[in-house]
Amino acid sequence: MKPKPYQIGFKALKETYNTNEFKEGLSTKEAQKRLSENGPNKLEAHKTPKWKIFFRQFNNMVIYVLIAATIITLLMQHYSDAIIIFLVVIINAIIGYYQESNASDALDKIKQMLSIEATVYRDGQRKDIPAEDLVVGDTVFLEAGDNVPADLRIIDSDNLRIQESALTGESNSVAKIAEALPNDAPLAEQINMAFASTAVTNGNGSGVVIATAKDTEIGKISDEVSSVKQRKTPLMQIIDSLGTNVSYFIVAASIVIFIIGLIFGTYSLPVLSLAVVAMMVGAIPEGMPATTSVILAKGVSDMAKRQNTIVKTLPAVETLGSVDVVATDKTGTLTKNEMTVTDILIDDQEYQVTGTGYEPTGEIMQNGQPIEASKRLKLFLEAGYQANDTTLVHEDNQWLVNGEPTDGAFLTLYHKVFPYGQTNPYQEIDILPFDSDYRYIGKIVQDTDDNRLLFVKGSPDKLLEMAQKQDANFNYDYWLQKVKQFSAEGKRVIAVGYEEAPKNADEVTHEMIVDGLNFLGLAAIIDPPREEVIESLKIMRGAGVEVKMITGDNAITTKAIGEKLGLADEIHAITGPEWDKLSDEEKVIAADENQVFARTTPSNKLEIIKALQKNNKVTAMTGDGVNDAPALKRADIGVAMGIKGTDVAKDSADMILTDDNFATMSSAIKEGRRIFDNIKKSILYLLPISFSEGLIVAYAILTKQEIPLQPTQLLWINMVSAITIQFALIFEPAEDGIMKRSPRKTGSKLMNRHDVFQMTYVAILIAAVSLIIDIYLNNQGVGEVISSTTMVNTLIIGKIFYLFNIRTPKLALSKELLSNPKAFVFVGLMILLQIFLTYVPFMQGIFYTGSIGLVEWGMAIAAGAIVLVVTEFDKLIRLSIKR
Repeated sequence: MKPKPYQIGFKALKETYNTNEFKEGLSTKEAQKRLSENGPNKLEAHKTPKWKIFFRQFNNMVIYVLIAATIITLLMQHYSDAIIIFLVVIINAIIGYYQESNASDALDKIKQMLSIEATVYRDGQRKDIPAEDLVVGDTVFLEAGDNVPADLRIIDSDNLRIQESALTGESNSVAKIAEALPNDAPLAEQINMAFASTAVTNGNGSGVVIATAKDTEIGKISDEVSSVKQRKTPLMQIIDSLGTNVSYFIVAASIVIFIIGLIFGTYSLPVLSLAVVAMMVGAIPEGMPATTSVILAKGVSDMAKRQNTIVKTLPAVETLGSVDVVATDKTGTLTKNEMTVTDILIDDQEYQVTGTGYEPTGEIMQNGQPIEASKRLKLFLEAGYQANDTTLVHEDNQWLVNGEPTDGAFLTLYHKVFPYGQTNPYQEIDILPFDSDYRYIGKIVQDTDDNRLLFVKGSPDKLLEMAQKQDANFNYDYWLQKVKQFSAEGKRVIAVGYEEAPKNADEVTHEMIVDGLNFLGLAAIIDPPREEVIESLKIMRGAGVEVKMITGDNAITTKAIGEKLGLADEIHAITGPEWDKLSDEEKVIAADENQVFARTTPSNKLEIIKALQKNNKVTAMTGDGVNDAPALKRADIGVAMGIKGTDVAKDSADMILTDDNFATMSSAIKEGRRIFDNIKKSILYLLPISFSEGLIVAYAILTKQEIPLQPTQLLWINMVSAITIQFALIFEPAEDGIMKRSPRKTGSKLMNRHDVFQMTYVAILIAAVSLIIDIYLNNQGVGEVISSTTMVNTLIIGKIFYLFNIRTPKLALSKELLSNPKAFVFVGLMILLQIFLTYVPFMQGIFYTGSIGLVEWGMAIAAGAIVLVVTEFDKLIRLSIKR
């Protein structure tokens, strides 16, 4: 028993349907019943409220410690301290909110892609209704210019062609048929289906709705986009972990010191509490989020200016530096999406064609030498040019085709011999458009002598049969072998023929063509690889970054292009249907071992990204279509094309290449590595200073001395220096050989053993020299305010000297000293701020400082010089060992 329309489901592919069964359409009553049961044909988008994003910035161990410090100082009525500490909390929350609030609007863009109106049969009449009112079982009429309003099983097709590149990755529009297909046909080969959001380019037809709203292919993508959980970037994982561990350590140490102080009765409870708060505030690296964000923001700005790149989320720019794998679409990303004739075969003469893309520059060559076109070659070019319903235009300094890319390749080829704009000697009489059932296009033209010719261009298997009918001696096997040879090279092969038409022939018929043709030859066409991509891939491979090609195109073509691009020394390919048969464990292995993934669905792309991530690969995904959106969102960094990319792809991505140039990826990866290096330097620079402050306070508590630093002074040291002197690290150039080293391993620690050792001894050294100066000044009877002001300046000058050590792995007093001139600008700014803090009465009142003399300044500078000498001596030893 035949299923009713609304019971069709996926078996629609393999069933054959009678058009007349569906022409009556549903009754209005039945349609309304189904609409109320299943809901409207529209997609819903759910977004996280902005206030939720803001408040979850407080869910952080560093913030907990600072909030606790704020409450304690409030209870003790130290209001200025409490206000300043709380301002730090708010600043950090705002920074985190800014990073996260650029939420993707991909779901809204997908909603906008659905058609607004649909033409349906209801109660036996054809009428236009809102697309939202479509239900499963409706019969929809389609014609050129329409957007498909739901997923349809085609039941009637009259030269119906639909552009599906945004969904499947296929560059050419797809001819649709009504015949049955195998149930396991990949999405790109389901030519008896029309999918919601795709566009009708030619002909007309009708189809039965088998899925609406979230059940459509575009709806499934929408669901995948909304359900995809983005992983924290490697940098954010490191910083979160580091911040939490440091906070735990500081809180534990503070509790121990508080208990010791309580047991020995060092201070009264209020004073002890304030001292412990000062220790926590000093040791907590409050400036870390600010510094990290500014370094990332500067990287984002630089990439936008220099590399035609828009980075939407700050951490994404650093993620590029740790990328192990770049998974990329083929069409329009690695290739130009501009079909180009590369080879011509006429009789036994083979020609090569130079030039790529639609710009008509290049020559026809033979044996490496340009040739004059023979009469037969000219006839071949005329036939390919005339048997065409596509146009080539030159607009805004760009060569574009309006129509099929494959047809556009013949127009460009023609103008490489016959200049663009030259008057054509033929006048069109009639055209027989390309039909998927016949797979050729024909056109009758008339020359200046009133002779009429029929030019035909189409699939080789069709034209070779016609040539055999025309000429019994036609070498069918020779030409078939040539077709296979070109196809194995990943080229699309088109055959060209002609015959003389009667002088009164005003209409092209199939009978005129199938009875026999004079065979002219073959053209081999390829979507050429982008030249700049080949060099970029070499650089990426040298940096240990793998590139995987994921596409809806066929495996032979894709593998051949992968070889031309140099994806790997040996290319391994797998198709979407083959992938679907693998277990989860096998998919992880297949994702690692294969470089080419052909005939993939949007779900396959997402699964490939997940499989790579399961194998601890930091993965970047590039794409331009709606079908790429879930994978773009899931990847550690999604990269969309700015020119040819759909709005959905751009909104799902973290980064947009405004010039669609994949080669930008290699320079972006280099920039990401430079940014990570500079963030690491800033953290290794920040932590010893913070720890030294904590050590100073802890020493004072344990030795029952006056606390030499106030909480506000500690915040000044951590925050103000963080947003001035540390910014010098933003401008540090990339280190030598940065693109010769392998990507950082997922889960690797920020600091190695020596980093921890250096951080420890620098913290102790700075604390020690500061305390020695403080003890000396107290013995001289200068007073608490002067000694604490001197200590603040000693810590700041120590930071300035230490900056020149941490900037570079080479010796500070070398040519590297001047490699970052802006470092001196920020040092100067910091010194001005210290003078402001030390001598301006307003600042003295807030930060408990006083005016100091040249002796105190001299001590601070001497302490800083000691820090630089010791750390440079350590570096000298390491460099000697390395040599």
